[in-house]
Amino acid sequence: MRLRRLLILASTGSLLSSLAPSPTTAQDDTPVDPDEVHAPVLVDFVDAPYPPEAAAARLEGIVVLKLSIDAEGAVTDVEVDAPAGHGFDEAAMEAARQFRFEPARRGASPVAARILYSYEFTLPPEGAVTGTVLVPDTTSDEVVVGALINLQGPDQQRYSVRTDSEGKFTIDSLPPGPYLLQAQAEGIGRVETDVIVADDQVTETTLRLLGDSDQNPIEVTVWGTTDVERLRRSAQAVQVVELDNAQREASDLGEVLARTEGVGVRRAGGIGSATTIQLNGLTGDQIRFFLDGVPLELSGYPSGAANVPINLLERVDVYRGVVPIQFGADALGGAINLVTEQDLTGTRGVLSYSGGSFDTQRVAVAVRHRHERTGFFTRANGFFDSTRNDYRILVDVPDDVGRLTEETVYRFHDAYQSGGGSLELGVVDVKWADRFIARGFATGVKNQLQHNIVMEVPYGEVRDQGFTAGGSLRYENAFSDRFATSLVAGYTFNQTEFLDAATCVYDWFGQCIRERPIAGEIQPFPRDQVIEDNTAFGRLNFAWRIKPEHTIRLTTAPTYVTRTGRDRLIPPEALDPLTARRDLTTTVTGLEYELNLVDNKLQNIAFVKNYLQFMRSEEPLPGGALRDVNRSTNRFGAGNGFRYLFTDWTYFKVSYEYATRLPRPEEVFGDGALIQDNLELQPEVSHNVNLQYTVDYRDTRSGAWRVDTNAFLREVDQLIVLLGNDQ
Repeated sequence: MRLRRLLILASTGSLLSSLAPSPTTAQDDTPVDPDEVHAPVLVDFVDAPYPPEAAAARLEGIVVLKLSIDAEGAVTDVEVDAPAGHGFDEAAMEAARQFRFEPARRGASPVAARILYSYEFTLPPEGAVTGTVLVPDTTSDEVVVGALINLQGPDQQRYSVRTDSEGKFTIDSLPPGPYLLQAQAEGIGRVETDVIVADDQVTETTLRLLGDSDQNPIEVTVWGTTDVERLRRSAQAVQVVELDNAQREASDLGEVLARTEGVGVRRAGGIGSATTIQLNGLTGDQIRFFLDGVPLELSGYPSGAANVPINLLERVDVYRGVVPIQFGADALGGAINLVTEQDLTGTRGVLSYSGGSFDTQRVAVAVRHRHERTGFFTRANGFFDSTRNDYRILVDVPDDVGRLTEETVYRFHDAYQSGGGSLELGVVDVKWADRFIARGFATGVKNQLQHNIVMEVPYGEVRDQGFTAGGSLRYENAFSDRFATSLVAGYTFNQTEFLDAATCVYDWFGQCIRERPIAGEIQPFPRDQVIEDNTAFGRLNFAWRIKPEHTIRLTTAPTYVTRTGRDRLIPPEALDPLTARRDLTTTVTGLEYELNLVDNKLQNIAFVKNYLQFMRSEEPLPGGALRDVNRSTNRFGAGNGFRYLFTDWTYFKVSYEYATRLPRPEEVFGDGALIQDNLELQPEVSHNVNLQYTVDYRDTRSGAWRVDTNAFLREVDQLIVLLGNDQ
């Protein structure tokens, strides 16, 4: 959208008097006295801007100027004869230099002259502005009237008011301006004022504040598109999945993603089982998952994106291959950002329940409230999932003499249960912050493991469980139409427990057929392990719009993970490798330049990234000693996104990134259960190319049509893969 800024001017300078006598006009038939002197006459008066400091302090003043005027009526010199200070003198002198006079005359001849001139600065009464906000969404016929009106005045004075249910607003007790008027419309994102209408006519660049607000109605009309449409039409390689329809179905997020073009979802079993999400050819840890820009595993959902309750979200943004810098991510194959509800007004509650086969129960609840006058905001979310996952499967079962025969059996040891919640408190749309919100969360997971990776050996008692808790603080603010920043900082504690200490050998029917000489179903020894991760993280984004066509963004995202653990079955005097301390520090920094040309039809986003990682680990040596292993990695990457709008409903995109993915803590340190450590892993690198052509034609007799054509290329080196065995 093209934005225009309009100033509301509350006061101007005005002519008080001239200390020279006013001229008289001679009649045509009256002889002209050659010695009679006529004073200059002011023809073109120029308003002096009211000094902001004086306006803020409610000061008035009179400046007496000595003006030199030549024989053509131009002001050739200005001196202050009686100063007023507080910025009045400079303002009056600058305005007087632009005056034009009918020159002084001696008889009929123009002559130069010097006069005294008084320039008076007076304040009008404190004014008020009333008006109505209409926000038509160009993607539909709906009119959204909810908006936040801001007047940005001298010395960064800010006056804010929220429109009522009919879109009306009033701001009174306003000292002189000038003021920049902004309308932040809900439902179509944060946009500046596009048109100001007063008395049914488009005003000029000044609009006087009157004491009687009824005499000065303003209608602010903001034409825009939704955040979703702006994101879709950006130069980023992104696909936006809105969840309105899916929330009315008995589906989970994994099923929604599976129906999205370019996304594949493969589950090892029922709800809660391991889920692999593929995005344009890459999968697993090569894809990063976020919740409102924060890594998902640090937001209270360690079980993965497929198990996040769909009713707690508004949409899903799928970035294919090329990942914007604002995530501070070292993703190789793309990123998926889960976006919670962004409309933070009023009071609202949502409760959902679904049930299904295998004793599946899923409950999600979300409530929020905002106090309009103070901006105080609170939101609480909760969920609970439970299932037995005891569906039937075909397996090879040995008979009494050891011959394998195919049998249909029930999964007797595959139950899953998870639950958790979060609470947010803060303020929204206040003078010093657009958002300042603290969030706390806690999540618990219990999971049973039914068999080995090749589905040949049944387990009867192996299980794992986890607990995650933490908090974050989010600050967002647009200091002006040119500068904006956002900061998220937080801490997450994650504890994972793994138990494999069964003394029975189980068959596929869930029966204990014999005792084990040594406990342990997966390994020939028992394990009761606890792994603890403490993670501190931050995300800082800064945007500077140099000009409407040029924007620079800077992002830095440090993450620090420290890990330790223990095996409860190892005697205290024996060496326990899990007690070794292991630290991983990762920082991703990005710099981005956005260019908009040809009336915003052409958009180009170029960026560079730096990937920095430090690892420190204590490794046990034979004999019980420990040695330190330290390693550092420093790499650079770059990319570019280009988009061109051929029409309002068709556009083309091409994007490229040379990307790096640094090893995750679970990859270098292992998970203490099924994944072994590997301190020698090198970063993955990839060349990612995306092409997209979109036709989005909505106003047709046959309805709305949207067609996306995509092509991609991935060339990956140093790929990190799991090398599994029968265990």
